[in-house]
Amino acid sequence: MYVRLFSAVWLLLCAWLAVVAWGFQAPFAYDPVGPRAYPLLLLGLMGAGSLWLVIKPGMHEQRLDIPTALRSVLCIAALLIYAVTFEPLGFVFSTALSTFLLGMLFTGRPVPCLISAALMGVLLYVLFDLLLDVPLPLGLLEAFVES
Repeated sequence: MYVRLFSAVWLLLCAWLAVVAWGFQAPFAYDPVGPRAYPLLLLGLMGAGSLWLVIKPGMHEQRLDIPTALRSVLCIAALLIYAVTFEPLGFVFSTALSTFLLGMLFTGRPVPCLISAALMGVLLYVLFDLLLDVPLPLGLLEAFVES
């Protein structure tokens, strides 16, 4: 019952946020896809997952225990840290930091989490900034890049 209730509320939240995101417009074209594509894609995926859980929540209901609730709160905290550090640290470092934190949160080992976090930060930067022409903040790396 709790899964269906949470999923229904999340689905309504996704629908409301999609209406808000539909109105995103940039005064100038700073990237080829525009400001609304990424939020709408994420909201569509979250909405589809929520709809699936409303229709078919699973084989059995899970109870929310203290460790699961703590892990959920820490996951939200890691994503908030990502949002706060995105500009000052830059895309590469903030992505690497949050990838490492989330990897450790989901019982990863430190060395593989560190390696995958570094690769994730650099490879996603190459994908978005260099291949897709989506400008991303450099943050701490700005001093090393020639203007």
